[in-house]
Amino acid sequence: MENVQILIVMCIYMAVVIGIGLFFAKRANESSDNYFLGGRSLGPWIAAMSAEASDMSGWLLMGLPGVAYFYGFSDAVWTAIGLLAGTYINWLLVAKRLHAYSIVANDSITIPDFFSYRYKEKSKVIMTIAALFIMVFFTVYASSCFVSVGKLFTTLFGIPYQYMMIAGAVFVIVYTFLGGFLAESTSDFMQAIVMITALVVILVTGVVFAGGPAAVFDNLKNVPGFLDFFGIATPQMKDGVQQLSESGAPLFGKAGTYGFLTIISTLSWGLGYFGMPQVLLRFMAIRTHREITKSRRIATIWCAISLFAAVCIGIIGRSAFPAEHLTAGDAEKIFITMSTNLLPTVLAGLAMAGILAATISSSDSYLLIASSAISKNIYQGLFKKDATDKQVMRISRIVLLAIALVGIVIALDKDSIIFTVVAFAWAGFGATFGPIMLFSLFWKRTTREGAIGGMLAGGLMVFFWKYVMRPMGGAWNIYELLPAFLFSCIIIVVVSLLSKAPSAELQAEFEKAKVYKD
Repeated sequence: MENVQILIVMCIYMAVVIGIGLFFAKRANESSDNYFLGGRSLGPWIAAMSAEASDMSGWLLMGLPGVAYFYGFSDAVWTAIGLLAGTYINWLLVAKRLHAYSIVANDSITIPDFFSYRYKEKSKVIMTIAALFIMVFFTVYASSCFVSVGKLFTTLFGIPYQYMMIAGAVFVIVYTFLGGFLAESTSDFMQAIVMITALVVILVTGVVFAGGPAAVFDNLKNVPGFLDFFGIATPQMKDGVQQLSESGAPLFGKAGTYGFLTIISTLSWGLGYFGMPQVLLRFMAIRTHREITKSRRIATIWCAISLFAAVCIGIIGRSAFPAEHLTAGDAEKIFITMSTNLLPTVLAGLAMAGILAATISSSDSYLLIASSAISKNIYQGLFKKDATDKQVMRISRIVLLAIALVGIVIALDKDSIIFTVVAFAWAGFGATFGPIMLFSLFWKRTTREGAIGGMLAGGLMVFFWKYVMRPMGGAWNIYELLPAFLFSCIIIVVVSLLSKAPSAELQAEFEKAKVYKD
């Protein structure tokens, strides 16, 4: 009966989300500019909170608490610190310049558009490379969202994971078809409120249930490395499952070390923000540059509260439900466990809607941006330059469906770890687009050749480091974003200096963007 009531609350929430899509459907379909960028009409609150909601996804409520639950404080908190710093610096340095430059550069409405117009290319090589990388990494990203939905519903209702994952994916596809960017951004604002409310409510309720902060500390202080900044807990595993003592307590081995190199590697999550299309598009879509400062403050505060709450929920969850989740993948359900066990049914339904909100707010962004990259930048940019808006949007929806289907196939594995899937896609975007975005905005000497080399170097290095270098272990076992980001920066500088300096037209446009005010 309780699960039925939870489902009713979640259905009401989904109905509201669909209502938003229907409300904005007519306006979205007026033009591709409205569908893909909302006509540059976002206010500061919607720009800020939709950027963070679409960025954080289900991993904020499931992935990050899961890491804290299974391995302790250090890995989760250093990741959170890196993300918070990246959020603030990105809004501080990139937002105003990109907003201005995207208008100056032929009023660009997608990230591939911006790079292509920034370098005045005729052959559309940058646009094509950018669009293809967006398609690859957002397909992976969307699959992580589908995994979140599958884990949520199978935990609540006991229905096989694959059925629930596919049902959630279908809902996201239908919603994204309806309303485009403006509906997505408006609903993301609402979803950001639901997410942060759910996190705070579970945090407070969990602390009370566990007996207060002192009791949580007493319960976990004897677990080696669990509460350390510079150590990490090591669950005793057998066949991928943490072992229990005769009394039923989870067993841990000697604490692992969390050294300087590991900290730098984990903090490098913050570098990913400079290349996140779903965040960068909000910078382009905000109504006016004068509202960006307000948006930065809103986004930073939201991130600080949400990240702190997510880490603490994982820690408190291990104290309150020590042997409930015995694999790294299953640990990502701790938020669901605490919600359904500690909250009244209606509030539990709202908390579950928070996970659904996080998933929807991200997956619709990923699908929309990926489909726009192919339809707008490859289909219209390369193959049918005279395509009408209706043709572009029709192709966009076909591509959206295809990408979603591939994401569903990737997400079929019920043992997928959300945090791991997100980490790879995050690294891909951060290294592919982060360096070239910074150099394009702030270094006038950057050339088209340097941009192409940097994107290829960063994107390919993510794969090489992840699958070739990290398995070697030791000093090589660092998050692939850091070496790939640095390698991309080096290639951009070297290739730009070796190639012909940008034309006078490009340099004049660069200077115009520095002082442009709307």
